[in-house]
Amino acid sequence: MVVKRTPKKALKVEDKQLRDYELVLIINPEVIEEALDTTIDNVTKLITERGGTISNAERWGKRKLAYPIDHFVEGSYVLTQFNLKPALSKELEANLRTSEEILRHLLVKLSS
Repeated sequence: MVVKRTPKKALKVEDKQLRDYELVLIINPEVIEEALDTTIDNVTKLITERGGTISNAERWGKRKLAYPIDHFVEGSYVLTQFNLKPALSKELEANLRTSEEILRHLLVKLSS
């Protein structure tokens, strides 16, 4: 069996353009206010250092979770709307997964 290898494709035009995203974070409720600010600033810095722009960031406060996550029944919710290159969204999600303060995240690509 012969396997044909195709050369790697050049970046598509859409990979060079910024795309709109929404990010919802659920942060550990035991994190103090200063550490919560630091966590949000770190996420903002991750986005802006990679060429993204933040258009809106809202704190929703502590809310009850639908089900326990790591033995927590509530979490601090944050909604962020931003623009970012599509190729960098996977890198952003990988960084969010490694954060100990962030219990869950949801990154949604808005229609273009």
